[in-house]
Amino acid sequence: QVQLVESGGGLVQAGGSARLSCAASGRIFNIDAIHWYRQAPGEQRDFVAEISSGGSTSYADSVKGRFAISRDNVKNTVYLQMNSLKPEDTAVYYCSAITTGGSYWGQGTQVTVSS
Repeated sequence: QVQLVESGGGLVQAGGSARLSCAASGRIFNIDAIHWYRQAPGEQRDFVAEISSGGSTSYADSVKGRFAISRDNVKNTVYLQMNSLKPEDTAVYYCSAITTGGSYWGQGTQVTVSS
């Protein structure tokens, strides 16, 4: 199994920045990729960004050029740097680990962007 803990959310003004962390533990050698998703109230959970075990990245169109996903293999942590935040980025952000045995989710961290 893989355990994930997100942190770094909070209240941010529009135009500001925040960095989310996703710390992984457990059978991390089975992880093929880490995804970030977000879910706004009353909305479905949407893909935000991905980083594969090989280091390749991809982003949702809505965050391209503003968000950056990266990882620290020593700390077993994946980061989501969020810049130029907009009120519509307000959501609970979740990280997810994709393994051959299935996917695992963290508990989520709230990001609120005030206008």
